[in-house]
Amino acid sequence: MSSVKSLTKAEEQVMQSVWKLEKAFLRELVDAQPDPKPHQNTVATILKILGEKGFVGIEVFGRMHRYYPLISKDDYSKATMKNMVKSYFEGSFSNAVSFMVKENNLSIADLELLLRSLKKKGK
Repeated sequence: MSSVKSLTKAEEQVMQSVWKLEKAFLRELVDAQPDPKPHQNTVATILKILGEKGFVGIEVFGRMHRYYPLISKDDYSKATMKNMVKSYFEGSFSNAVSFMVKENNLSIADLELLLRSLKKKGK
């Protein structure tokens, strides 16, 4: 999973639509973008890049292309989180959680709830 490339903000935005729709034509992916909607050519270019990066596959139907994800959202999220923790928290998830608590992004109650949930999953 460490071989997963990172996405730019625009690529991630289009990829979110690919994950949500699962299989979609260009027009559907443009329609799924938030307002103001990017131009169809912009989305087509981003999809081409996503294909080159190994994120999307393409099914050809005559002159139409249907796009589908080659990597799951979960796998991308895991790889992104691992890279962030490695880059900013010396590879320590404990440091990352401590940072979120200190910045008030995660309350002690939330942390306790998370720990209980993780303990249940571990059984």
